[in-house]
Amino acid sequence: MARFLLATIPLTGHFNPGAPIARRLVERGHEVRWYTGSLFRPKVEATGARYVPMRAARDIHDSTVHDVFPERAALGDFAKLKFDLTRFFIDSAPGQVEDLEAELRDFPADILVCDTGFVGASLLQERRGLPWAAFGITAMTVASADTAPFGLGLLPTSTPIGRLRNRALAWGVNHVLFRDVNAHLRRMRAGLGLPATHKPIFDVPVSPFLYLQGTVPSFEYPRGDLPPQVHFIGPFLPEAPADWKPPAWWNEVRESRRPVVHVTQGTLATEDPYLILATLRALADEDVWVVAATGGPPVEWLGAGPFPANARIERFIPYAHLMPHVSVMVTNGGYGGVQCALARGVPLVCAGTTEEKPEIANRIAWTGVGLNLKTKTPTPEQVRQAVRTVLATPDFRKKAQGLQAEIATHDAPTEAAVLLERLAETREPVLSSRH
Repeated sequence: MARFLLATIPLTGHFNPGAPIARRLVERGHEVRWYTGSLFRPKVEATGARYVPMRAARDIHDSTVHDVFPERAALGDFAKLKFDLTRFFIDSAPGQVEDLEAELRDFPADILVCDTGFVGASLLQERRGLPWAAFGITAMTVASADTAPFGLGLLPTSTPIGRLRNRALAWGVNHVLFRDVNAHLRRMRAGLGLPATHKPIFDVPVSPFLYLQGTVPSFEYPRGDLPPQVHFIGPFLPEAPADWKPPAWWNEVRESRRPVVHVTQGTLATEDPYLILATLRALADEDVWVVAATGGPPVEWLGAGPFPANARIERFIPYAHLMPHVSVMVTNGGYGGVQCALARGVPLVCAGTTEEKPEIANRIAWTGVGLNLKTKTPTPEQVRQAVRTVLATPDFRKKAQGLQAEIATHDAPTEAAVLLERLAETREPVLSSRH
């Protein structure tokens, strides 16, 4: 039996992928503790893991982000990404290290397992020599000669000229665009007494021991220089909550012959319901059902209504129940939701430009599983035409079903557990079969 200490940023998109890993490790007889935000405590304990509270680190949740950081809402898309990197990820790291070092005195874990936003993991490894593994919660940030730097939202190219482009862009990103973010990272490290490093912020989440990417290779850009410790294990799909009760309209939609269009903005982009409202208006007169999920806010967040007769709106609908009935998903590009859709062969319409969303939107277009509208505020006409195109073009669903078949060959929780067990046993980098 090994001792695993999980650690996740207290945001839904960072927490959720860890739950299947924790549950499987517990089922296989390991001792698991999980450090994250207090609102996730019931979900941590439901996996069988022991909850570890955040004390020195700031305990933030999706629903409190806008209150804690009101200035974030006024920022442009790129400025918001830089804000998140500094205030969410880098500034949280010293508190994470303090909390986890205290926990390790009571619980000498064999391995630290964290999401790729958890900056404190690499710092803890430097201070204590504790091996760590990272699981990807978004499109892969791993730098490559074959791709543009993460965050620019550019398609890959591995031609000789393309590689020159990639190299030049990498220099510009690290020394110009994210120069202030990387300087902030260095100041934080100095405050912890760690030596200076030239490693840029997007390289920090790449564990040199084990990196678990929660998708399949076909959804990612090909990299001829992919590090050997990177493993594609398929998406971390959420289980259906045992206590979920279907809404009154459920059977009407589920048993209908009309296509079902699902729209969501995820759990963090809740400043303004722009995409949900645009979709409701776009499809009000179409022969479809529109099932909207607010991602947490009450339905009143969308306004007083009235809403179209073909619309059904809830705060939350488990994807394990919903996705088998969805024909098209309209999304701002949340990684977990996109993977859930592809696991059911559902094509997508993506409208997202904040945070890392352009990277995910481009992968949707690049793989042919959907359309990238290249805006976070599409007009109803743009949404209508995109949904009509996806519904009328069988190739989108065919490509999505191809990824569905690839995903079906994976059992992400078990594959993650086996690889983590190997790391705990050897304390050496776990190399993929590619090498």
